[in-house]
Amino acid sequence: MVVMSDLKDRLRADLTAAIKARDEVRSSTLRMVLTAVTNAEVAGKQSRELTDDDVVSVLSSEAKKRREAAEAFDQAGRDEMAAKERAEAEVLADYLPEPLTEKEVADLVTSAIAQTGAREEGMRAMGKVMSAISSQVKGRADGAAVAAEVRRQLG
Repeated sequence: MVVMSDLKDRLRADLTAAIKARDEVRSSTLRMVLTAVTNAEVAGKQSRELTDDDVVSVLSSEAKKRREAAEAFDQAGRDEMAAKERAEAEVLADYLPEPLTEKEVADLVTSAIAQTGAREEGMRAMGKVMSAISSQVKGRADGAAVAAEVRRQLG
């Protein structure tokens, strides 16, 4: 059974619309993302069709690259390059689930600690808590921020 990705179809359709509208930023960003999706599909020992969750993972890693590049360009004083990276990140944000606020992340971590009974184990239980929470935050929060919150609450 082959599961086609609705998200990938939407990306392709939006790329066609962006090209017709002569929207340079949107079309180049969507081309880049579709290339990254294709690369992910053919990576590994055998090629496979990505699910929507897999496509969201690719999108969030591409968005993270844009944010990090924008920060680097800002620090180097290259404002137009930073603006270009931010514009691409905004296009990607249209396809990602609504990001979690810091409070929502903190609440999810608190409930994951309660569910796993990790309070007594302290920092040794970090992996257990992270695996319990990972599916809930996937594509919606930066992993480093989630890990920092888990450390804060367990420490």
